[in-house]
Amino acid sequence: MALRVGVQLHPQATTVADLRKAWTEADRMGADSIWVWDHFFPLYGEPDAAHFEAWTLMATMAADTHNALLGTLVTGNSYRNPELLADMARTVDHVSSGRAYLGIGSGWFERDYEEYGYDFGTALGRLRQLEADLPRIKRRLAKLNPPAMGDLPLLIGGSGEKVTLRLVAEHADAWNSFGPPEHFAAKNAVLDTWCAETGRDPAEIERTVAVAADDVDDVGRYVDAGADHVIVMLGTPFDLDPLGSLVEQRSRFA
Repeated sequence: MALRVGVQLHPQATTVADLRKAWTEADRMGADSIWVWDHFFPLYGEPDAAHFEAWTLMATMAADTHNALLGTLVTGNSYRNPELLADMARTVDHVSSGRAYLGIGSGWFERDYEEYGYDFGTALGRLRQLEADLPRIKRRLAKLNPPAMGDLPLLIGGSGEKVTLRLVAEHADAWNSFGPPEHFAAKNAVLDTWCAETGRDPAEIERTVAVAADDVDDVGRYVDAGADHVIVMLGTPFDLDPLGSLVEQRSRFA
């Protein structure tokens, strides 16, 4: 698989106009993928700064862009009924003419749960719910009329070695974790072990890694660690120079 590069735009302390300008420019620059996160409040900085919902942004991004793949890193499984989420993802896939990922994780940000009335429970409980919901999502996707236009890869985010990475091996087309390279390489090896235990070909799972803006100078470190797809995370103001660096380096790994 040729190296892919992308950008995650943090939908906090910004405006929809600035987000649209940033993802349109990222698409023009040649990003392979553009992402937002799925939270209801800022994750850093001013806790009550402006913030926007992920899937509504995704639909707008799908209409504004033409080339890049689109996704959430990652959807909080607890926030939406799994059948509804499947339908939302299929619909965004049609708006984008087949360029969507369905990124999902078990959820972790307690404020989202408390203020929106969801049961936070325990980390293990949220993982067990994700395990129960993944087959429901797949069944609904198979029933929807019309089906997705593109591949609509199912991406699971997280690094838990006992449950999350097993679920990746069992269900996912793609997996996302974080740097630094040593951390990513270690988790990548655990995923390969789960693939062996579940009878899954590890080459079937795209390996994506989200990195900080100051960690893009030598993307080869992540390629050596097993990454197929490197995504730089950016807050506002959206300086796309780190994405430009990734796009420039990409050709070395064609």
